[in-house]
Amino acid sequence: MATAMKKRDYSMTGPEYQLAREKGLASAEWYACPIPRQRMKELMKRKDWPGIRDSIIWFALLIAAGFLAYYSWGTWWSVLAFFLYATFYCTNADAMWHESSHGTAFKTQWLNELLYQISSFMTLKPPTAARWSHAHHHSDTVIVGLDPEIRPRPPVWRTMLIEIVKLNEGPRDFSRKFLHCFGILSDVEKMYIPEEKKRVVFREARVHMLILLGVVAWSIHVGSIMPCLFIGLPTFYGFLTIVVLTLPQHLGLCEDVIDHRLNTRTYYLNRFGRFLYMNMNYHTEHHMFPMIPYHALPALHEEMKADCPQPSPNLWAALKEVIAALRKQRKDYTYSLIRPLPDTAHPYKFGPGYNGKAS
Repeated sequence: MATAMKKRDYSMTGPEYQLAREKGLASAEWYACPIPRQRMKELMKRKDWPGIRDSIIWFALLIAAGFLAYYSWGTWWSVLAFFLYATFYCTNADAMWHESSHGTAFKTQWLNELLYQISSFMTLKPPTAARWSHAHHHSDTVIVGLDPEIRPRPPVWRTMLIEIVKLNEGPRDFSRKFLHCFGILSDVEKMYIPEEKKRVVFREARVHMLILLGVVAWSIHVGSIMPCLFIGLPTFYGFLTIVVLTLPQHLGLCEDVIDHRLNTRTYYLNRFGRFLYMNMNYHTEHHMFPMIPYHALPALHEEMKADCPQPSPNLWAALKEVIAALRKQRKDYTYSLIRPLPDTAHPYKFGPGYNGKAS
C-alpha cells in the first residue's frame, strides 16, 4: 500500500542529496546517442537570424493582441483579447527565457542576454538565480536530491491545478525575488549560486521590483487595473498554455537514471505549437545535447530517433500518457513508465543504484 511506503525528501538540503552523491549519480557519465562528429558540429552552429525572426514575430503578435485588448476594453470581447495577449506574453516569454538561458537563441551573445533579461522579467523569474538552477537541472536531470526543478512524488493534484494560473510557482518566485531585494538567499540557492554572482542576483531583484511597483502605482494613478493586466498579471492568467506544453517533459518517467531517454519525453507538435514552445517538444534531444540551438532540434531528432523510444504522436497523447502514469504513482509512487526502444537502439543506461518499479 502507498501509505506504507517511505516518501522521499526531494529537497537539496535533505538526506537524498548526500545519498545521490554516494551512489555516484552526481558525477556519472550520461548516455549520449552516437552522432557523427561532423554532423554534430553542423547542428551546434549558432545563428542570429532564426532568433531575430522569431522574436520579431513574437513581439508583432504580442503588440497586435495588445491593441485588440486595449480597444475592446469595456466589452466581453476584452476577456478573449486579454487571454490571447497573455498567452503570447507568457508562453513565448517562457520559451525565450529557456533558450536564451542556454545562450543558443542567437549567435551574438549580447542578444541572448538582452532577451534573457526581458523574458526573465516577463516570467517573474530571478534571472541569475534561475540560470544557475536550470544549469543544475540539466547536469542532474530528475536526480532526487540534486535537481532543484524536480517534481516530487506522489503527485499533488491540487498543486497541479492551481499551477494553471501559476499560484504555486508564481508566489514562490515572487517571494524569492522579494527576499533577494534584502540580500537574502535560501539555503538551496546558496548551494548553486556562485559567490561572485550573488550581488548580481540582488541587483536584478531590486530592478524588477521597482518596475512592478511602478506598474502598480500607474494603475492606482489612472484608477484602472489595465496597466497590471498588460505587465505582471499576464504571467498568471496566461500560464495555462505553458502548463499544458511542459507537463510531458519529465512526468511519469524514471528518477535517478543517467539516460535522458528514460527521464525525458519527446512529442510531436504542429508548426504553430513549435513556434510558441521554440521546439522544446523535442525535449529528449534538448536534454541530451543542450547546446544545440532550438532551430536545429528537428534535425537533431532525425539523427537520434532510431536510438530513442517512439515520440508521442501529439500533445494530447503525451498528456494522456502522463496522467495515466501519475494515477499509478498515486497508489505506488515508485512506479515509472519505461517506453520500449526500437530494435535499432542501444540498451537503456540505468546507472548506479536504480531500483524503481516500471512497466
